[in-house]
Amino acid sequence: VKAVGSDPRNDFKVNQILTKQDVQNLIQLCVARLLNTTNPALSTIKMQVYFNMNYANQAEFLSRQHRVLEGRLASLLGAITGSCPPVEEEMGDVYPKILAYVLQSSGLGSPKDVVVFREVTAVLQNVFPRKKMITFISLSKKNKEEQLRNLTTIVTGILLYNKECGKGGSGIDDLRAILNEAVLSATRTADERLSTCHVLAHQYTALLESMQEDPLRHMQLSSFKLKEALFNVRQHEAFLCILLSDTTTSAQEVEKMNVQFAAAMEKLKKIMPNKISEDRTEVFPLFVVLSNLWSGFKDKILLIKFLTNMINSLQQFSEIQSQLFPKEVLSSLLEGVTVKSDEERIRETMGTRVNVSDFKDQEWLFPETTENFDQLLIEYRGFCAHAIGVKGLLLPGNPAIGILKHKERCYVFSSKEAAYIFAQDPDKFIQLNVEKAKEHVELMQLLELQHHLVHLAPFALATNADKCLMKLTTGCDSTTQTDTHILPPTIVKSYEWNEWTMRKRAIQLANLRRKSTHGMQTDLSHMRRQNSTQVYLPKDIGTQTKRDNSSNVPRPQIFLKGLRGGPSPTTHMVKVHLTRAIDET
Repeated sequence: VKAVGSDPRNDFKVNQILTKQDVQNLIQLCVARLLNTTNPALSTIKMQVYFNMNYANQAEFLSRQHRVLEGRLASLLGAITGSCPPVEEEMGDVYPKILAYVLQSSGLGSPKDVVVFREVTAVLQNVFPRKKMITFISLSKKNKEEQLRNLTTIVTGILLYNKECGKGGSGIDDLRAILNEAVLSATRTADERLSTCHVLAHQYTALLESMQEDPLRHMQLSSFKLKEALFNVRQHEAFLCILLSDTTTSAQEVEKMNVQFAAAMEKLKKIMPNKISEDRTEVFPLFVVLSNLWSGFKDKILLIKFLTNMINSLQQFSEIQSQLFPKEVLSSLLEGVTVKSDEERIRETMGTRVNVSDFKDQEWLFPETTENFDQLLIEYRGFCAHAIGVKGLLLPGNPAIGILKHKERCYVFSSKEAAYIFAQDPDKFIQLNVEKAKEHVELMQLLELQHHLVHLAPFALATNADKCLMKLTTGCDSTTQTDTHILPPTIVKSYEWNEWTMRKRAIQLANLRRKSTHGMQTDLSHMRRQNSTQVYLPKDIGTQTKRDNSSNVPRPQIFLKGLRGGPSPTTHMVKVHLTRAIDET
């Protein structure tokens, strides 16, 4: 709806109330665009929607996974921390729950595996014997949760050490090997898809340039949706670059974690050669380090799987390329056309540079004169700011030519001539780029121009002309709080207005002057004090898990007439259904 309303070709005027006819036209245009499945623009929009709904950065994704794991263990954790059994036999029932929590939380093998169960039980009894249950039960809920987490990390570290020494850990997977293979597979897949996008983008760009240079060529290729296909490939390329960057970052973090894991394991082997040291204060922190690194490996595996699924899922939105442009058709169209890659285009313009003296009112940035030149935020995702609106092409910009800084925004260009033309009237070409993005709405996200989309309000909801067709405004949620009492209280609670009450108090104070307090202590009361405790009485709770229900089905009744015959020699039988309907029962 925003795309159709933003497109100037549809003639939806800003600040004008939408009539019923306008709404009908809007609906027809939207439905027509949605049903045009042969247009790559629709696949590009679907790709953008899918990526926006499913992509999450590392911290957000991992926090979501941790909440899922905590939700699975919430009932078991509540049963452990919420119980305060006073009887020793009932305390024994809590210990198996602690063992189950450590098994499920550590994730070092299946809890149903007998060997894994015995190993975890032996390590837990060594770290946390049953005689410590009395102390554990007396802790608060928060302290119990903290001690359970500490127990899990220590047991996990000991099991990992035992596996390294070859004395157990048969059910523990080699996460480091699995993670390295997953990273290589994800990187290889992303590189292959990215290479395909590069080739297609270069070929489509060459075809579009040939159309603009040769009118006959334009007539031949005008029926093909080359621009929409180019935008689809460039958007796929941008998303793959984001996912590949996340994968590369994860791989670098995994290498650092491998070094830390190996260092902690070597330090443990030096401290305790094949046996548990008596100095737990020196050994247990190393077990905690091993456990935390192992949890980091598990998080990275989940993240790499998520990125791999995203890479594979994005491929479905580019399948329309092979349908519109099979290899044979694309090869025939490229006959006699010179295809240049992005690197070749940049290499051709490396020797050219904008002369700053030709522009008095414009600010140009260059690598040798600008600090953090490579970290500047370039508009239009680094594409040439002149070619977008004028040619409708996405050509890579070369920062070495010079970066134009206009109204605190930076723009790059594909050639020196394009930079000179753009710099003469930047606002004009910026508006041309916005208009081009409104015609091809998939460019809005690709070029990061979402703030130029308009918001449509139908005539029934518009109370004035300003609310009909208007640009989206950014907003934020905010809260304020006012103190109930800003100044400190000045009430004197010892003040008394009643004169007789004050006289009574004065007499009591006067009498106290002639009084004295005496105390004595006997052998029976020496070093004694009174204690009192309060407990919550058990309460009866009843639940109902089953209820009885019944239904009444009508009994069939059929009447047959004429079976006994009659005066005529021929017997005529009449069959009448007297069964009542179901809704009448």
